[in-house]
Amino acid sequence: MNVKIEDSWKKLLQEEFHKAYFQDLVEFVRREYQNHKVYPPGPNIFNAFNKCPFPNVKVVILGQDPYHGPEQAH
Repeated sequence: MNVKIEDSWKKLLQEEFHKAYFQDLVEFVRREYQNHKVYPPGPNIFNAFNKCPFPNVKVVILGQDPYHGPEQAH
């Protein structure tokens, strides 16, 4: 699967992109985009990775914020 993501992250995550769970997740997300209004727009799904290449990462904080409208995640 060719995931559009910054090169340093792509290199690190490439194996995950080929696993069944990830392909299932991609299909689920694709259906959600087809059937609902989803944010962010598809091309921005990996925007955080694109803005910060892996060598620049010092800390990762995991969480989920409910974005209900355009531009809220930016």
